[in-house]
Amino acid sequence: MTDIKRLPQGEFIALIAALFATIAISIDAMLPALPQIAASLSPDAPNRAQLVVTSFVFGMGLGTLFAGPLADAFGRKSVIMFGTLLYAAASIACYFANTLDFLLIARVIQGIGAAAPRTVSMALMRDLYKGREMAKIMSFVMMVFIMVPAVAPLMGQGIISLAGWHAIFLAYILFAAITTLWLGLRQPETLTPANRRPLAIASLLSATKELFSHRVITISILTQTLTLAALFASLSSMQGIFEQRFDRAATFPLWFAFIAVGSSLGSITNAKVVMRLGMRKVVVATYAGMATLTLALLLINATGLMPEVLAFPSHLLWSIALFAMMGLSMGNLNALAMEPVGHIAGLAASVTSALATVGSVLLAVPVGLAFNGTVLPLMIGVFIYTGLSWGLARKL
Repeated sequence: MTDIKRLPQGEFIALIAALFATIAISIDAMLPALPQIAASLSPDAPNRAQLVVTSFVFGMGLGTLFAGPLADAFGRKSVIMFGTLLYAAASIACYFANTLDFLLIARVIQGIGAAAPRTVSMALMRDLYKGREMAKIMSFVMMVFIMVPAVAPLMGQGIISLAGWHAIFLAYILFAAITTLWLGLRQPETLTPANRRPLAIASLLSATKELFSHRVITISILTQTLTLAALFASLSSMQGIFEQRFDRAATFPLWFAFIAVGSSLGSITNAKVVMRLGMRKVVVATYAGMATLTLALLLINATGLMPEVLAFPSHLLWSIALFAMMGLSMGNLNALAMEPVGHIAGLAASVTSALATVGSVLLAVPVGLAFNGTVLPLMIGVFIYTGLSWGLARKL
């Protein structure tokens, strides 16, 4: 559909990056607010405040399952704009939440809405570009997008200091309004009515059945689930660890920015070595290294052999390695999963992402709730999940 008028490339990259950023901002800007949310809405069980992160991710996983098929049936722009409006409406509900349960329900709905701009923007990009040209655009998008996790906690902390944690949701509404207006005014629809496909639940069920008939896809979904579980467990526990274990609550957003930027080495390294080594070897080596590193630090911390002067630097480097693991694994796992199902790539991508995301939340929540003021529960969980990922990856 390259006959459709394109935006200037720089503007298009910025627009797609902004749509992607809905997810990162919605998760990372909340991290500095978790202590205030715990004190305000769950003082008797402060660890439950972590569910503000995982409830959003759970909703995102549910929304991802349907966003792609809906966009194929009704067009890219309309689904993105509807999802963004649902996201904004849920943000209003979050703003007025006076109980944790109500906030968690609103966050699930917010996640469902946020799945549309994140998922459908990929299809919009594919409508206009393909092959190496699309890969080039995607690389530039990711370069812009990677800065979002670096600045989101700083933004959240600034808003909290000025107007309290509820005001973060007003910032989400403003962000949603800007991206929706930008998309509506500047980006033409890329899927013409003649090329739309009716929404059919039977197609989703058929795609799911076909996915699990391929061994490589089943292993990829399970491995992605474990990988995301390690990531989301870390995100849930991270603020508490920096505050209670290392007494660095005030500077947490700056350290999080450092971790986000440092973890970009994972994507850079993968781009340099994957063509030479192959996706399977890179994934296996990544999990082997992460599981070994985690076990070593877990034993040193558990036995009390970790010198206090090295405790924080070692945890910082471990966090960078954990986030870098995403860049060395998830893209490769997705590519391996898509190889046998090119004829149903859109549906397959939605189903694969949804299953992995929802499954990861179910695994991440117990690890997050086990937080006891030390790094041990998180490291135990990450070691189990990366160790299992290592074993599965060897069967790809």
